[in-house]
Amino acid sequence: MCGATEGGLSLDGVNVAKEAVIQGQVLRGGTDPVGNAYVRLLDRTGEFTAEVPTSATGHFRFFAGEGEWTLRTLAPKADPVDNVVVAAIGSVAEVTVTI
Repeated sequence: MCGATEGGLSLDGVNVAKEAVIQGQVLRGGTDPVGNAYVRLLDRTGEFTAEVPTSATGHFRFFAGEGEWTLRTLAPKADPVDNVVVAAIGSVAEVTVTI
């Protein structure tokens, strides 16, 4: 096992036992990867914490503290999409965002 998620981002070099990882992919219509989108990480009070651009394949990753977070996805020609996710040390929260 190489530690990579099927079709997703490689976890090589990431010590998942010591990190709370939130990662996923942004898809248009459920099938087409969306590059040039931005995914924001908001804390449980809605405060901005971080933002990353999606890769050409629509992938993103955050290292977060434990707890409940909101992912706000901003993409061209799409309304913002919010997804609530729970991060925990020792696990990877995989999120597929459909716009």
